[in-house]
Amino acid sequence: MRGLQGKNVIVTGGGGAIGGAICRRFAGYGANVGVFDKNLEGGNRIAEEVRKAGARAFVSDVDIADYAGVGKAIAAFESEIGPTDILVNNAGWDTFINFIDTTPDLWDKLIDINLRGPLNMSHFVLKGMVARGHGRVVNIASDAGRVGSSQEAVYSACKGGIIAFTKTVAREVARRGITLNAVCPGPTNTPLLASAAGVGERAERFQAALVGAIPMKRVGQPEDIPGVVCFLASDDASFITGQTISVSGGLTMHG
Repeated sequence: MRGLQGKNVIVTGGGGAIGGAICRRFAGYGANVGVFDKNLEGGNRIAEEVRKAGARAFVSDVDIADYAGVGKAIAAFESEIGPTDILVNNAGWDTFINFIDTTPDLWDKLIDINLRGPLNMSHFVLKGMVARGHGRVVNIASDAGRVGSSQEAVYSACKGGIIAFTKTVAREVARRGITLNAVCPGPTNTPLLASAAGVGERAERFQAALVGAIPMKRVGQPEDIPGVVCFLASDDASFITGQTISVSGGLTMHG
């Protein structure tokens, strides 16, 4: 893809399954990567893979829900690596529980990670992008934010908010040379999905039901996500903004 060589990318949740796959793919295109993840061990592991691919890497274990902390982490990244060209708001978390059984404390945690965190990151990064007249933001939302998902009410609300946020800010900064787009993974083979599946016979039934509902007859893999993310961050997608793209094997299809 055109225009990724030498670009500076921040990926939140970069030490996880999908985030790690995104970091590796950007590094493969010659981009320098900031791996932001509270799991410092995971972040360092992915950063080492980025370096082995010949790209520069920066690691931060910042809590993205901490506005001041985010500002300091981004400043440190830009001091060491350079101005942020691309932001991928990938970090996310959920637990599967019926809404009436949740608590306000759980709501706060879900909102902090899935909504406030991307807002914090975007607020700092976009200011620099506007000043420079160029930038790409790719927000990892979820099909749960498009069509809903049982036992994920607050998570779905956050991801629906991310989609609306993406469209709104895309309108605000379109004339500044900046694009924002959202990517919505469907069911993907990650620790989060494994926690929902459970173990033993229950897990087998859960997996079979998912596969049966997906036209491509498999769940997604983390490596299925980076291609569209890198495309939206590349020069090949310079006239695409405010869009929401599902990567779900056809489970959800929107016109």
